[in-house]
Amino acid sequence: MLERLWAGWRNDYVSGSGDGEGGSGEGGSAGGGSGPHPCVFCRILASGEPDHVTKTLWHGERCIVLLNAFPYTSGHLMVVPRRHVGALEDLDAGEGAEIWGALTEAVRALKAAYRPEGVNVGINLGRAAGAGVPGHFHVHALPRWNGDTNFMTSVAETRVMPESLDATWHKLRGAWPPSPAASA
Repeated sequence: MLERLWAGWRNDYVSGSGDGEGGSGEGGSAGGGSGPHPCVFCRILASGEPDHVTKTLWHGERCIVLLNAFPYTSGHLMVVPRRHVGALEDLDAGEGAEIWGALTEAVRALKAAYRPEGVNVGINLGRAAGAGVPGHFHVHALPRWNGDTNFMTSVAETRVMPESLDATWHKLRGAWPPSPAASA
């Protein structure tokens, strides 16, 4: 039988009182790009750095695709709207359409570059759901293989990455499907 431990004192934490997040998963300052520590995605978008430095794979009008700097496995990428928006329901129709299209192309590139046995696509909405950057919506996509969880991951809580981010960027950039405008 499931036991319950009543802990009303945790309500402030769960509701977001006093943590600067307001409980809604909207972290950071409004707009994301202001203040001394804007969100990591906004910093990348504003950096002006070349794609190989920011590990950006593709630029769209409303979103970008870039590598996860802390990947679960080689090929772990993210589709990120250009606008600093934290909630799925706050995306406008154009952002949603471009994000979905970019995600489709990302999965094609992952399959071409890595020949995985499966692909995980996921969204963590809010810090409680696992979002590392809860104030800026993003979608994860990563290749998976049967048996890719082993002793190091399961027991030692360590991931062994077989290639560098630079190698991953070059591999996925080379596998990225050409844009329809390029083939016209």
